[in-house]
Amino acid sequence: MRRYLIANLCCVGLVAFAIGCSSSEITLEDLEKAAAKVDVARLEGSDASGADAEVIEILDVEKPNLKFGFIKLTDCAPLVIAKEKGYFSDEGLNVEIEAQSNWKVLLDRVIDGQLDGAHMLAGQPIGATIGFGTQAHIITAYSLDYNGNGITVSNEIWSQMQENDPKLKSPTPQHPISADSLKPIVDSYKQEGKDFNMGMVFPVSTHNYEIRYWLAAAGIHPGMYSEENIQGTIDADVLLSVTPPPQMPGTLEAGTILGYCVGEPWNQQAVVKGIGVPVTTNYDIWKNNPEKVFGVTKQWNDEYPNTHVAVVKALIRAGKWLDETDTDGNLVNRQEAAKLLSNKDYVGADEDVIDNSMTGTFVFQESDVRPMPDFNVFFKYYASYPHYSDCVWFLTQMRRWGQITEEKPASWYAEKAKDIYQPAIYRKAADMLISEGKASPNDFPGPDYDGYREPTTDFIDGKSYDAKKPIEYLNSFEIGNKDPEPLAKQ
Repeated sequence: MRRYLIANLCCVGLVAFAIGCSSSEITLEDLEKAAAKVDVARLEGSDASGADAEVIEILDVEKPNLKFGFIKLTDCAPLVIAKEKGYFSDEGLNVEIEAQSNWKVLLDRVIDGQLDGAHMLAGQPIGATIGFGTQAHIITAYSLDYNGNGITVSNEIWSQMQENDPKLKSPTPQHPISADSLKPIVDSYKQEGKDFNMGMVFPVSTHNYEIRYWLAAAGIHPGMYSEENIQGTIDADVLLSVTPPPQMPGTLEAGTILGYCVGEPWNQQAVVKGIGVPVTTNYDIWKNNPEKVFGVTKQWNDEYPNTHVAVVKALIRAGKWLDETDTDGNLVNRQEAAKLLSNKDYVGADEDVIDNSMTGTFVFQESDVRPMPDFNVFFKYYASYPHYSDCVWFLTQMRRWGQITEEKPASWYAEKAKDIYQPAIYRKAADMLISEGKASPNDFPGPDYDGYREPTTDFIDGKSYDAKKPIEYLNSFEIGNKDPEPLAKQ
């Protein structure tokens, strides 16, 4: 069932009963009766513009009062903007967004219904649905962003990396910086019987797979998972442990870890505090990689389908707002976004720290400040669309490192992607926005798009990724699990 919101009906004389515009007695039934009398064609053909001639179709949401969770990272921005700019309200939604202490608590609270949905690691719906760590059918119909992460090492480790590779001693070393200069340091730690500890934010986080990818590309083994070893430390040259994002700089400063992979603003925070050096970003590890998603349980979606579409509509508008540019290609809303995110109830970091990456600049060192307009991408490049191929990539990495403990045929990867990623919901929201004039058909993939991004070699090691060939991709790596070639045909 749908209903209609008639904008400023009273004020243009479309309501022919004795109720003033400010009366609290206007009911939905009154508005629907008025809507029935409106000659929409006449309005559309008239010279009227703006709200005076606006007839907006909105969903009859089943649950208007919602609570969403997030972690204090800049890529929670679509949720914050959808709330602060009134996009949720436009859809008849009253949304509270609440910071969570860590990713496990966030996921658990979505599963048990304390939260209606959340800003999630892209791997969380996937890991939960296949039963790694937690078993629950989580779906996503909206990808929150591309890129946004960095890998930072302590000042001491960076100095040693520079000694191993003199080219890194430049005030502006050439990027991307691989882990090649880190390998001798890791090797020396092993020879001395010392652990080389690094941090990531969660076992199924993009950060875990990105730091593993970066290390393994240089021949550094990041460790394997098994049913018995859920820490992922089998054969590890580097021990990766979980640290909540806001705690990363403090944990590095204390010497508990020697480096970490995290989202912003916690790499820039290390630079501001003078305790570490970001050596690479995930844009260099995999250009335009998926990072966070908006996740709900399948049960919640089945119970509140219109509400879910309404949420996605609001998030699409937020993503568009975040990526809006002027005629010269400059991001025009990011400073305002950084100011909003700096609020203690959201990210709670200084605006001057947040706006480094949010406004298209990334600081590696005081001497190495680089324009990086695509460090945070929220909408362009179809970043918000739930691409099946993104889901498949995470599944290949889960299998590569042993989180998926058994061999799987290629068809399994495609089937799981369709269980978890829900582009039909996204399409419905997009179509409604197009019909309302709030989006253009060019904002979204064409109707014949099958959900698989084009094969790419935009990885730090130059590997080719084709999501329709997951077994071949898995077997292309020297380090990690490999599966029998016949599975590629199944």
